[in-house]
Amino acid sequence: MTKSIFKKALFSTGALLLLAACGNGEDTASDAANDSGSTEEPTTITVGATNTPHGEILEFVKPTLAEEGVDLEIVTYTDYPLINEALANGDLDANYFQHVPYYEAAIEENGYDFANVGGIHIEPIAAYSQRHESLEDLPDGAQILVSSNAPDYGRILEILRDADLITLEEGVDITDATFDDIAENPRNLEFQYDYDPALMVQLYNNDEGDVVFINSNFAVDNGISPVEDSIAIQSADSPYANIIAVNAEDAENEAILKLVEELRSQETQDFILEEWGGAVVSVTE
Repeated sequence: MTKSIFKKALFSTGALLLLAACGNGEDTASDAANDSGSTEEPTTITVGATNTPHGEILEFVKPTLAEEGVDLEIVTYTDYPLINEALANGDLDANYFQHVPYYEAAIEENGYDFANVGGIHIEPIAAYSQRHESLEDLPDGAQILVSSNAPDYGRILEILRDADLITLEEGVDITDATFDDIAENPRNLEFQYDYDPALMVQLYNNDEGDVVFINSNFAVDNGISPVEDSIAIQSADSPYANIIAVNAEDAENEAILKLVEELRSQETQDFILEEWGGAVVSVTE
């Protein structure tokens, strides 16, 4: 009688332990499944940019991207060539600072294997002067100071051509034009184009030359309004869109495509218009 009771008790205890073990296994599997869904790491992308406006625009979209699982890290530069070098070397996942002609010239000169994944905005280059109210007021032999950034030459020549100060050789593509393509220069304008782009604001502030051409990013970064302070500004209808560039292998990177989508959203376009009042112009394709 005692042995029978003992066997039944032993059997019952074993069954309970087996059920408990099965129950714990199911809970552990369920917890693991839940954990795998809740601990997914965001995708981090590092983007190189100039401070203004590129860096500020990136900062604007950063919170929205974070909500979509993309952690945006922004590295700012003041030296243009370093940004493409950093991208080519793999230090960056993308960059946002250059317009299309600059991008194409950099690829041709350095053999970069880059891809353009979308235009975001245009920064109209503008002419500034401490001496004259308009380009039409320029005297014979006026000095025109231009940076050494050759891809900008076409933009500058376009402004001067539209002001009837020069004519260009027939058939010249404005995006490839240089000062050697000037056909007629009736006011004998003197061009100096060997300055670092970052020095142009200083030249203007020091009243050097009759006209100084300054890229909008350098102007607004130094408290100068291209719309209010310039004597002539490039038309927004321009092929000089600033783009997101990546290494070709990342052209379909999902996180980068999300970045482009947010940069080109209506919300971001509204921010650009409100923040820079026409000195930076959104583009869509």
